[in-house]
Amino acid sequence: MKRGIRGRLLLLSITVLISIIFFLPSTPVYPLLPDWWKNVMPSRGITLGLDLQGGIHMVLEVEEEKAVENLVERTASSIKDFLDSEKLPVASVKRVGPSDLIVTLSDPGKKADVAKKIEANYSNFIQKESQDNDLVYHLREGEVIRIKDSATTQALETIRNRIDQFGVAEPLIQRQGARQIVIQLPGVKDSKRAKDLIGKTALLEFKLLDEDHPMSRTLPLSITTLNEETFLAEYGSKVPEGDELMFERLIDSETGEIRKRPYLIKKRIMMTGDVLTDARVSIGQFNEPYVSISMDGAGAQVFERITGENVKKRLAIILDNNVYSAPVIQDRISGGNAQITGSFTTQEANDLAIVLRAGALPAPVRTIQDLTVGPSLGEDSIRMGIRATVLAGILVILFMMIYYRMSGMVADMALVLNLIVLMGGLAAMNATLTLPGIAGIILTIGMGVDSNVLIFERIREELRQGKPVRLAIDGGYDKAFLTIVDSHVTTLITAVVLFLFGTGPIKGFAVSLSLGIAINLFTALVGTKIVFDFINSRWKLQRLSI
Repeated sequence: MKRGIRGRLLLLSITVLISIIFFLPSTPVYPLLPDWWKNVMPSRGITLGLDLQGGIHMVLEVEEEKAVENLVERTASSIKDFLDSEKLPVASVKRVGPSDLIVTLSDPGKKADVAKKIEANYSNFIQKESQDNDLVYHLREGEVIRIKDSATTQALETIRNRIDQFGVAEPLIQRQGARQIVIQLPGVKDSKRAKDLIGKTALLEFKLLDEDHPMSRTLPLSITTLNEETFLAEYGSKVPEGDELMFERLIDSETGEIRKRPYLIKKRIMMTGDVLTDARVSIGQFNEPYVSISMDGAGAQVFERITGENVKKRLAIILDNNVYSAPVIQDRISGGNAQITGSFTTQEANDLAIVLRAGALPAPVRTIQDLTVGPSLGEDSIRMGIRATVLAGILVILFMMIYYRMSGMVADMALVLNLIVLMGGLAAMNATLTLPGIAGIILTIGMGVDSNVLIFERIREELRQGKPVRLAIDGGYDKAFLTIVDSHVTTLITAVVLFLFGTGPIKGFAVSLSLGIAINLFTALVGTKIVFDFINSRWKLQRLSI
């Protein structure tokens, strides 16, 4: 055997072997393999899409107006702190409506100075009107539009980060319209956990308890969830201005009973979770899970100042209006590290760490559509897809054997080789296989046969001109080369465009099609040529069955 043929045959054999190794995790044979194989060889195969294995399909709508309200609320607190630092007499700064705020002055004579400071430092707001002791400001309309659009974009990225950390293979997360987000999570079994993780706003806030007010000493240590409405009816009207009632969720480790501990908390936000850089689950000395958080440089300085100014006071750590813990500040805390403890399981602590790392949603999201797709539809789709692939393959194989005889059998061998390498390539990429992806595989079968038809017809033309078999084969491949490459490249460009601009199932089709095209070129121009060269080198063919 000539050295060139031996080298190409070795390359072909290695390609097939590697493809089979990568594809094995997707087959029923994989669980039967020994442990050493699973530890050394690839363990991830082809992932099935939502239409094949079931999962979750959700459509969420971002409440953009709430994002505007949140910004105005934060700006009101910022203006109050800023004017206090400038020694300007301001009684209060409050949000009114979705995008207005009112600055109430203690000294009306300083109105011009206050207005000048606000105009210079908060240009997003324009003065709407001026009353006796009040200055009314309105958020600019352009800024309102920007915030709403940014809220949906930020929500999309936040949800994507959470799902990536949740560990879902090949999820579909995309924007739909102005304020909706479409989510598809293939293979997710715990739908409730996934939905809670996606929809949680995760607004982390640090607030001080109001322990100086007499009401805080009259609050019960805990209440049942059934008595929450009765408790609010009794104490809700007694809450002083500037304070609010919040609850900490308590779970009895022995009975599993859920109770709530009420707190009187000051409304003023001392710090928010946007300063977090990391959140991880740790285990305490009594084997209870807690979340350890780290802050950036600016957050560490603010946290150090807050703890230094409020030693022996209690600081509530609040997530989505639920108190997770309210520890006593024993001393100034530097370094930007803190802990969130609470009555939660390891899984709940892990989910909390995920949403804190991914960041808070800029606004609440509302579920528009919520479907849990069962695997029964997927099993039927897989069965029909495999049946279509096998039927198409059999028909093509029979046609090639009947029409091109022995050469047709060589093309059929290339077709089988094409499928093996294609499935191995998809498994190596850990690609998601969908129904359109199966359609792409079937299309590559047709394209693979089409390449061989072009080659065989060129070989027939060479044989009709009286050329020897060896020269006819070489001439057929040489003359068909440019035509095959041209047809494959133009199809590949289409597949790339579909991948770049398509979504979901269209991308699945584009992946299987583009990979199949690349493999077609290899099997048609290299795979079948090796067989002809090998046969001709061994037997010196005088006639070719074609």
